[in-house]
Amino acid sequence: MKLMRVGPQGSERPALQHTDGTIRDLSGEIEDIAGAALLPEAIAALQSLSPEALPVIESGVRIAPCVGRVGKFICIGLNYADHAAESGMEVPKEPVIFMKATSAICGPNDDVYLPRGAEKGDWEVELGVVIGRVAKDVSEAEALEHVAGYCVVNDLSERAFQLEHGGQWVKGKSADTFGPIGPWLVTRDEVGDTSNLGMWLDLNGERVQDGSTKTMIFNVAHVVSYLSRYMSLQPGDIISTGTPPGVGFGMKPTRYLKAGDTMRLGIEGLGEQAQTVHQG
Repeated sequence: MKLMRVGPQGSERPALQHTDGTIRDLSGEIEDIAGAALLPEAIAALQSLSPEALPVIESGVRIAPCVGRVGKFICIGLNYADHAAESGMEVPKEPVIFMKATSAICGPNDDVYLPRGAEKGDWEVELGVVIGRVAKDVSEAEALEHVAGYCVVNDLSERAFQLEHGGQWVKGKSADTFGPIGPWLVTRDEVGDTSNLGMWLDLNGERVQDGSTKTMIFNVAHVVSYLSRYMSLQPGDIISTGTPPGVGFGMKPTRYLKAGDTMRLGIEGLGEQAQTVHQG
């Protein structure tokens, strides 16, 4: 099932993408794609609905972030062996964890704004994991039972802020609009195995990232279990699991975002995003 949220910022409503291509309104069934609506029993109740009986939402509506009221936006750095190599960094022995401000979250096709003083804006297509029930010190074997589904994330960065301004990476990761998510939250049962999903990103029509989750160092189950040792994971938390090679920081010469650039990106089975870059 492909869950989504649509509508203007601040007035989003829950919906689903039907197999006939129409968007169906879920606001008569649930308040939002958030919190308790992501629990396994709530997902099962939604799956029991007949999409044909739900109202059709008009075409052209804004596609909003696929999860509402996100509590934590957790990222895993250097989690692809080929990306670590292009960055000139060692493959980590344990997952590298950093946080991204939830205020960075925006819709998958919303405009991206580089913050004042930005010099090195960068892109990263990533597999997002959406938590569906509380995970606290869970084993790797049971970790996926706590996952509601998956989504596309563009983990945008300002590399100068991230790497040259001291302190933690969060400074370079958290500008407004630096976290497009969606278009869909695709439920875990529909996605199945996440170990070999194709993923890509085009910059101004040029394919710059063309990878697969098969080069992920720490898989989804490991990441969820690992994080749950250090913090409880709550329904609606998002984990962005790292990116394959092809980011601007790894190019020779380096290449960074500028006003007017366009990005298009996607992951097999999870949909596509498209953003235009502006100077904030």
